[in-house]
Amino acid sequence: MSAVDTGAPVEPKKYQSYSVNVDPDQDDKATEIKLCSFARPHMRAFHFSWWSFFIAFFIWFAIAPLLGEIKDTLKLDKQQIWTSNIVGVGSTIFMRFLLGPACDKFGARVLFCIVLCFASIPTAMTGIINNATTLSILRGFIGVAGGTFVMCQYWTSTMFTKEVVGTANALVGGWGNLGGGVTQLVVGSLLFPLFKDFFNDGERTPEKVSEMAWRTVCVVPACVAFLSGLMVYCFSDDAPKGNYKDLRKNGLMPEVSAAASFRDGALNLNTWILFIQYACCFGVELTMNNAAALYFREEFDQNTESAAAIASIFGWMNLFARGLGGFLSDRFNAKFGMRGRLIIHSICLAAEGGMVLIFANSNSLVFAIILMVFFSMFVQAAEGTSYGIVPYVNPPATGSIAGIVGAGGNCGAVGFGMGFRQLDYKQAFYIMGFSILGSSLLSVLINIKGSSTLICGGVDDDRVGGKESALAVPEAPLAEDPAPAAPVKPQYQAEESEEEDLSC
Repeated sequence: MSAVDTGAPVEPKKYQSYSVNVDPDQDDKATEIKLCSFARPHMRAFHFSWWSFFIAFFIWFAIAPLLGEIKDTLKLDKQQIWTSNIVGVGSTIFMRFLLGPACDKFGARVLFCIVLCFASIPTAMTGIINNATTLSILRGFIGVAGGTFVMCQYWTSTMFTKEVVGTANALVGGWGNLGGGVTQLVVGSLLFPLFKDFFNDGERTPEKVSEMAWRTVCVVPACVAFLSGLMVYCFSDDAPKGNYKDLRKNGLMPEVSAAASFRDGALNLNTWILFIQYACCFGVELTMNNAAALYFREEFDQNTESAAAIASIFGWMNLFARGLGGFLSDRFNAKFGMRGRLIIHSICLAAEGGMVLIFANSNSLVFAIILMVFFSMFVQAAEGTSYGIVPYVNPPATGSIAGIVGAGGNCGAVGFGMGFRQLDYKQAFYIMGFSILGSSLLSVLINIKGSSTLICGGVDDDRVGGKESALAVPEAPLAEDPAPAAPVKPQYQAEESEEEDLSC
C-alpha cells in the first residue's frame, strides 16, 4: 500500500499517511480515485458507499418483479398495486429529510448501519402480506432503505476534493442505483424460478408453488443487507482524519447542530431548484423500477421472468451512465466553471424528456427496449450532473442539501406514480416527459454564491488565484496551539512503502 509523507506536524488524527494523493487544504480529501484500491479511509468509504446503497436499492425494489404474482395471488387491481408503489417511495421522503442533517452531525457510517439493519427486517417479512393494506404498510417500512442515498453522496463528498467529487458522487450513486436493475434480474429471473423449483413437489398447483416462492424469496436479500450494515460500521471511517466522535474529542471538528444545518440548506433557493430537477430524473428512475416489469408484462404480453429481465436493463445503465454524467460535469467544470456544470446538466434533462415522449409512442417490443436503453442513459446522466452541483451550494450544510435534493427524487416518484395509477401508460409518460423538459429550463435560475451562472456567466471563486476553494469547510482550532509547522507541500504525494499495494 502506498504511503504519504505529510510534511506537517503530527495531528491527533487516525491516519498520518494515505494510499492516495490528498489535499491538506480540504481536510485531507483525496484528489484522485483509485478504483482497485480498498484502502482506508478514502477508497474503503468509496466502495462501502456504493455497495451499501446498492444493497439498499436491491431490497427496496426486490418486491417489484414479484408484483404481478402478488397481484394474481391476492386478486388486487392496478390502483392497489400502484398505491403500494407510491407508499414505497413516499416513505423515503421523510427519511431523506431526516438523514441529511443527521449526516452532518453523526456521519454516514453509523447511519448506514442503522438503516440497512432496520430495513432488512420488513424485507424478510414479505411472506406475511395477505391484502392490499399489508402490502402497502410493509413497502412503506422497506422504503426506509431508500434514505441511504443521502449517506452515499455525503460520504464521498466528505472523502474527495472538488476536482473529482462530481465523478465520485456519480460513480457511487450510479453503482448503487444499479441495485434496482440487478434486483429485477436476480429476484425476478433467477431466485424466483429457483424457489419455484424448490417448492414444486409435483402435487402442489402452479399457483400455490408461485405463491410459496414469492412469500419466501426476499429472505435472501434481507440477510445480505443486515450483514452489510454491520460490516460498514466495523470496517470503515467517517472522514479522512477519523471518526466524528474522535475528531470532536481532539478539537479537529466543531460540534454541528442538525437543526441549523437543515435550516441553512432549506433556506437556499438553489436547493429547491435542484429538488425539482432531481424529481425529474431520479423520480423517473424510481417510477420505472416499479413500472417497467408490469409495463412489459401487460403491454407486450411477457411472462414474469421475461418482463423482469427486460426491466432490469433500465437499471443496468447505472453501471456507467450516472458515472459518465458526473465525469462530464467535472470536465465541463474544469473548462467553464459552474456554468459548465449547469450546461451539461440542462442538456441531459432535455434529452431525457425527449426520449420519454418517444418511448411512450413505441408499439414494437424491440424498439421499446432500444429506446429504454437511451432513455435510461440520460436519466442516470442527469442524476450524475445533479450531484456534481450539490456540494457547491453551501458546503457546511452539504448533508442537509443532499437530503433535501434526494427527497425530491422520491417526491417526483410519488407524483409520477399517481399519474400511472390513474391514467393509461401513454398519458402518464406524456406527463412525465413534458415535466422533465420544463425542469431543464430551471437551470437558468441557479445562482450559487461565488460561482458563475448559466446565462450571465461570471467567474468562480475557486478559479481565481488566492481565493478559498468553493468546497473548503472551516476547521475548528486545535485544542492547543501547535508548534511552528514545517513547510507543507501543496498536495500530499503518494510514495511507495513496504506495505502491500492494493491499488492500480
